[in-house]
Amino acid sequence: MKQITASLPFEWPSRAKVLGTAETLIIGAAGGLVFLVAGLPGGLISGSMIAVGIAAIAGRQLSVPPLLTQTVLVLLGISLGSVVSRHLIQQVSAYPLTIGLLALATFCSTFGSSYYLQRVHGWDRTSAFLAGSPGALSQITILAVERGADLPGIAVVQTMRVIILTAALPMVLAIAGVAPSVSPSLTTTIASPLDLLELVAASLAASLILRLIKFPASWMFGAMIASSVLHGAGWVDGGLPNWVRGVSLVGIGALIGSRFARMRIKTLAGHINAALGSFAVAIAVSAVFVGIVALTTQVKFSDVVVAFAPGAMDAMLALALTLHIDPIFVGAHHLSRFVFVTIATPGIVHLFGRTQDDVDD
Repeated sequence: MKQITASLPFEWPSRAKVLGTAETLIIGAAGGLVFLVAGLPGGLISGSMIAVGIAAIAGRQLSVPPLLTQTVLVLLGISLGSVVSRHLIQQVSAYPLTIGLLALATFCSTFGSSYYLQRVHGWDRTSAFLAGSPGALSQITILAVERGADLPGIAVVQTMRVIILTAALPMVLAIAGVAPSVSPSLTTTIASPLDLLELVAASLAASLILRLIKFPASWMFGAMIASSVLHGAGWVDGGLPNWVRGVSLVGIGALIGSRFARMRIKTLAGHINAALGSFAVAIAVSAVFVGIVALTTQVKFSDVVVAFAPGAMDAMLALALTLHIDPIFVGAHHLSRFVFVTIATPGIVHLFGRTQDDVDD
């Protein structure tokens, strides 16, 4: 019997993990509801993220397990795809120019942030380049371990950038008057039970296919692609219930906030100035390119801001959902940024960072 049990691939989560997950979701839901009731833009995701982040920093062992994370990402992808229309698809012709500018912005932002970290905070070149690279955190972490870089410092800089952007962007857009202060309803109807079943089945199938070919953010993009095709072709009418979309936004916020559970206060405090400074440099560089795109194209300013924001794909697409921003434009650009970073960062580190011999020594 013991041998049979040991051979089973599935293990029931421990009581501590279950309680930790429940606590994470309860804190996230409470924070999201407070922000929502207060009428703050992006309230569900921002409130959940901030509440969970504060609790994690205070020492609570908060986490979102992989299965729940994948579920939330699939729901988010379905919701994003449900706002796709033929009009949005027709605007794809404007993407090559803006994606080219995004590549240049990513390059300039990486070098600007890394130069700041080296000159002002005395970081070594490898750690500075990896910390200044916007996005693709898993690849950045692997490179940091391989090259003997300052992994805690990189984690603080990368995480703080995502946290600040997710919390601040809705406020900035609302104050500037280019995004609604209260998120509008994204779909007027709820899909029928049969359509919902079709959406979920197609989304899971597409996500699994993308996962097999190791496509980035496969759960979210697979669901988004499947939902986009079904809605764009007119095969499905309506989307998920509002409360389901709300749950996915709270889940994303809790997932981002829970990153602080793996950081010690001493580590966070020791790198906070470097994180804020490099963030300011990255935002300044991005702002220049946002201005160029806004002045030379017909793309909405709010769409450009979120698309060029140097944040995580899941967080920025969640903001696109809650702020009624074009998900195709934002998704295409953040996927492009992920590809840029994944391809270019190893080469940049090899050319400009410490040599492998120095690391081995």
